[in-house]
Amino acid sequence: MRARSTCTGPSRAPIEATWTASTVSTPLEKDNMTTVPKFILLGFQASQNIRILMFLLLLVFYCFTISMNLLIINLVSTSKNLHTPMYFFLTQLSINDILLPTYIVPNMLHIMLSCTGTITYIGCMTQLYFFGGSEASECFLLSVMSYDRYVAICNPLHYTSIMTSTYCVTLAIISWLVAFSIMSFLMIPILMLKFCGSNTIDHFYCDFVAILELSCSDTYSLQMVVSLLGVPIILIPILTIIFSYIKIIITILRIPSSIGRQKAFSTCCSHLTVVSIFYWTMFGVYVLPTRGQSSTISKILSLLYTVFTPLLNPIIYSIKNKDIKKALQEHMYKHLRS
Repeated sequence: MRARSTCTGPSRAPIEATWTASTVSTPLEKDNMTTVPKFILLGFQASQNIRILMFLLLLVFYCFTISMNLLIINLVSTSKNLHTPMYFFLTQLSINDILLPTYIVPNMLHIMLSCTGTITYIGCMTQLYFFGGSEASECFLLSVMSYDRYVAICNPLHYTSIMTSTYCVTLAIISWLVAFSIMSFLMIPILMLKFCGSNTIDHFYCDFVAILELSCSDTYSLQMVVSLLGVPIILIPILTIIFSYIKIIITILRIPSSIGRQKAFSTCCSHLTVVSIFYWTMFGVYVLPTRGQSSTISKILSLLYTVFTPLLNPIIYSIKNKDIKKALQEHMYKHLRS
């Protein structure tokens, strides 16, 4: 019997029945069976031709994302003109933008070709941990970058004495450590969740919301923990960015010449664009109400959030930054000459 060429309307009954049958026993055995051995990721349900097209597009985007961010890291590390705090933090952002899609895209590409994919319970929890840690790291790194622009514009005479190499490295390390430490704390109640029903996730990765919906445990306390941890992860970085740019705008408006104002604002334009794209896509996925929203729209929003944002960041900094353009021209000239 030939396999169907589409993934529309997958039969979930056999999958769920297998799991349910393995767990229905005595009450004592049912309490012990609290962890599913694996999850079924449905991915995008579409015809084979559309899935192949999406596979090729995502593969190209992923390769381009990795290449562009590696190029930024290489340019900053080799060009002496880019050995400044702003570009040091940009390399940290590029590292994060390499890691973030890497946790998601390879398995997503596999799902594109096979209609559905499986991921072990441990693999799902690991993916959730590193993905969440990277998202939190990006929040902190973007706030640190806004602080750097605040010091550069509002306190230029003391910029070099404040933003020393040691201080910049310390800020970067704190951003990474705090992000993954908070995520480690959050994973404790997540690992205690019980799963006694379906193990099918209608998504292309182990999303936090989807896992909560599958759990048969009382998730109220976990949701409270998430709300509390949202303060240091989201609220504090956002307030830092807003405060920094309020001070920056006030300082720029006090500059007498229009050329000086334009030059000062141009140093913040790329960062402000990246911040806007990152937070608007994140709010679109997790904050805005999803009632009445189809699973396909939810997946597309998540795709923008997990795949396209890491691709746009290096492009924005490359297009709007004269220093990086100059470093890229010098880099290409050296390679062509050699």
